[in-house]
Amino acid sequence: MSDSLHFYGKSSDVVAVSLPNQTGSVIDQWSELRSAMTQTVPDSFTRDEWAYLMSFLDTTHLNQPFKECFGETIPAGAGPVVRLFRPRGRIALWLPNNVSLLGPLTLILVSLTGQPLRIKAGSQSNNLTKDFLDFASSRLSDCALRRYLADSVICETFDRHHIGNTEMAGEAQVRIVFGSNEAAREIHSLPHPLESIGFSFVDRRSEVWIEEESLSDKLLTTLLKIFAIYGQAGCTSPRRVVLLGGDTSSALALRDRLVELWPTVLPGLPAMNVASENTMARQWAAALGWDARIAGSNAGVIAVGEPDLLVIDSGMFLGISAATPEQAERTLPDNIQTLGYASQEPNHIRWLELVARNRIKRLVGLDEMHHFGPLWDGSEFWRQLFEAVEISS
Repeated sequence: MSDSLHFYGKSSDVVAVSLPNQTGSVIDQWSELRSAMTQTVPDSFTRDEWAYLMSFLDTTHLNQPFKECFGETIPAGAGPVVRLFRPRGRIALWLPNNVSLLGPLTLILVSLTGQPLRIKAGSQSNNLTKDFLDFASSRLSDCALRRYLADSVICETFDRHHIGNTEMAGEAQVRIVFGSNEAAREIHSLPHPLESIGFSFVDRRSEVWIEEESLSDKLLTTLLKIFAIYGQAGCTSPRRVVLLGGDTSSALALRDRLVELWPTVLPGLPAMNVASENTMARQWAAALGWDARIAGSNAGVIAVGEPDLLVIDSGMFLGISAATPEQAERTLPDNIQTLGYASQEPNHIRWLELVARNRIKRLVGLDEMHHFGPLWDGSEFWRQLFEAVEISS
């Protein structure tokens, strides 16, 4: 792809961005792919995952990173340019074994820069990125996006000791790692270009805080859907629900309502290994002091306990604690990522003050807990795919 300059304005400043001249076409072509996506869902994707990918490919959504980072599109010559942004170059992406939808989403965002991308998929999970690449390549006409995917994107699967990891780190100007703390340390310790940069999106835990007066069946339906997509495996999935302003009896009532709603919201039987683990999890939780119930034909375990009670590590275990705001804040995990919240006053300054005092990476409504974008875990990683050059006239 040949480069061309695109101009944006934010406040009184004009910036130029060096981009492949087909970037606008690529955005349109991603969006046009949604028509083919309505016709079928690949076996490796759930319907919820496929639906989210379709919404992610909306033209307005794909233009949003440019707007957020650089401003509104303006014509050349609208004013003196104060800064030029140009892509750093080749990008390497390591994906986790649990939330493999991160691969297609990151691929889409990286494609907007036009830079070569090499992806290592999780060796113990479905390679959704490869499946999505195959789908897109088979449905797209001969266009800029199809040529980019064919010529500039490599998606592979190998283990942590494979020489491919060293090759990826050694050739990339940007390293993006989703995975464990240990995996990120290993990858960033590999030889890499001196001026390259790295982003580590590692072990995180998320929670839901709900004010008692905000409870409704609609909200609880959303909570169940958000939790059940990945269970505890997802960094954006809640491991604990905090009922603000409630007590033990109201927490138990909340648990029982979630158990009642589960079969309607999430019909179907769980896999045998999931059901077996949940039987063990309920017994484990009870031994630790949780008041636990099985939900949805052994599809999940929902339990009530004190705010400082240990949330057990079991894939489909969801804890509920009634707490004051002070108790909830005191028992936040050190590696807190997303706080999904439901409040009668969502814009009250107390929520901003809470984030300012703690290491919360995202404060969002429940239905946005799994939403992925150019700002992640406190890093504007998409913006950092570009280096900034000061321009003075």
